[in-house]
Amino acid sequence: MSGRRRQATSQRRFWSALALWLTLALGCVGWAGAQPVSGGALQLRDAVGRIDAWPALRMLPDTAPTATTAEAAWAQIDRFVAPSGAAGTLGLRRDAVWLHLPLQVAPDSEGRWVLDLGYAVLNRVDVWLQVPGRAPQHWVIGNEVPRADRPLDSRTPAVVLDLPAGSSAALLLRVRSAGALILPMALSTPTVFHRQALDEQVLQGLLSGLGLFLVLYSLSQWWSVRDGMFLRYALLTFSSVMFSVAQFGHGAMYLWGDLQWFERHVPGLSALLASTGSCLFVQAVLADDRPRGWISRALQGCAALLVATALAFSVGLIHVHVVSAIIGTLGLAPALLGLPGALRRLRRGDAVGGYFLVAWVGYFFSTWVMVQVIQGRLPATWSTLHAFQFGATLDMLIFLRVISLRLASVHAAAQERDTLRSMAHTDPLTGLPNRRGLPEQIEQRLRDARADRQLALVVLDLDGFKAVNDRHGHAVGDALLIAVAARLQANVREHDLVARMGGDEFLVVADGLRNEEQAQALAEHLLQAFAAPFDAAGHRCQVGLTAGYVLAAAGSGDAQALLRAADGAMFEGKRAGKGRVLRATLATNA
Repeated sequence: MSGRRRQATSQRRFWSALALWLTLALGCVGWAGAQPVSGGALQLRDAVGRIDAWPALRMLPDTAPTATTAEAAWAQIDRFVAPSGAAGTLGLRRDAVWLHLPLQVAPDSEGRWVLDLGYAVLNRVDVWLQVPGRAPQHWVIGNEVPRADRPLDSRTPAVVLDLPAGSSAALLLRVRSAGALILPMALSTPTVFHRQALDEQVLQGLLSGLGLFLVLYSLSQWWSVRDGMFLRYALLTFSSVMFSVAQFGHGAMYLWGDLQWFERHVPGLSALLASTGSCLFVQAVLADDRPRGWISRALQGCAALLVATALAFSVGLIHVHVVSAIIGTLGLAPALLGLPGALRRLRRGDAVGGYFLVAWVGYFFSTWVMVQVIQGRLPATWSTLHAFQFGATLDMLIFLRVISLRLASVHAAAQERDTLRSMAHTDPLTGLPNRRGLPEQIEQRLRDARADRQLALVVLDLDGFKAVNDRHGHAVGDALLIAVAARLQANVREHDLVARMGGDEFLVVADGLRNEEQAQALAEHLLQAFAAPFDAAGHRCQVGLTAGYVLAAAGSGDAQALLRAADGAMFEGKRAGKGRVLRATLATNA
């Protein structure tokens, strides 16, 4: 595929994926539209199964220096007003909030209803139930309450209400939380409540399981290839999983239990570290474009600032509201700072750029939705509360694809370098190593040589090759050299090295020899192997060998000195009458 076609294909894929993202995004926002406010008592009918409490809810901020009592709050019911802003969320508040919810139970109702606040990380919620003719009931729920003391051991703060059929009742709640007051409250029949709880458990199990699998996969890949990009991916993925585990209440249920430090800090720390991982991952993948550019440095600085914020938050130096503000700003930095590099890649037809842009559209949107819900600007519904989790999961999968494409590109470049290096170090006629790469290979073998495992370099020169070349031409001469190379390889051990030094001169490097007799025997064996004639391009050719060798152990000299010594011994053999083997000693050739 040409570069222009590849570029057009990448861009079509990008725009198609972007259109899909935008369709899903608009669908989520539309689904999360504001809830109507009825202004009357909440009608509880068993046939409905689950009823959103927000339309009938009224609120009153608890701004008194000391906590207002329930009796005082009941006395101010006429001051309660409908919540302003988006449904299901009161945003970030430092004060506690009183909520009043009038109830009207249908005459045919069984009377058992579950009040579910729908958000796992609310710190403390006091719930009072007032039914005419009964004594008021009081429960305390929230993630600061030990699990053994909760009226209902569930993922989110919840309590079971017994309400007489056909009666009017009222709930009074005081909600306090260090983080956002997200309250997608609903009343459900026990059957519907448990069914939805089970559905959520299955969903969280699937998404968390997928995330943990990707973490383990990335760590195993890092262990195999030692590419730091996999560690960055593991940090990003693990932090995103832990954020969801904490936000949806499964951390307290299955991991840290009643340990309050984790319950208060894991959501904020996970969000900060997920943003840190995003910065480092984007910087790693796009850094090969401009590794020392200001964008790369900005991403590294952003990651450092996020880590510093995480440390300060973990020891209590900053409030969770500050963490939320930082995540709402710096959390979007990877998407914005990575945009120029991704666009450059997309224009070049690189699929990595397109995947990055799609991923960051999703990340930007899902993070924006989460921030808007936290700040009380978007309603807290099933779709908005899960938006970040779904966006993070999709990003994990897209980033895995980005990693595979980048590694494929790196491996292709490395393979091309190895191919070029191999071509530069290989004789194109015989396929044997040439003189250029020999010193490195000899030095490597020489390091392993010892007195009882010596290294022999045998330089071989053909006797009679020039006559064959002059008589039959270069084509036959080349065919003869190929046949010579094959015969040499057939008469040495599998791990011995055979190379062409140039012209009609060859080299055999044999290691693990115990003494001079073995080296001498090797060289004489090669001479004897050339007693039989060769068939070169249909011509019967007879050539012999003259050999010179040197025997060495570690510390005996460098590769070039050994080659010169063996070469000198071979030339002495030529002058002495050819067809013989001479040994060179480093002492006499120093």
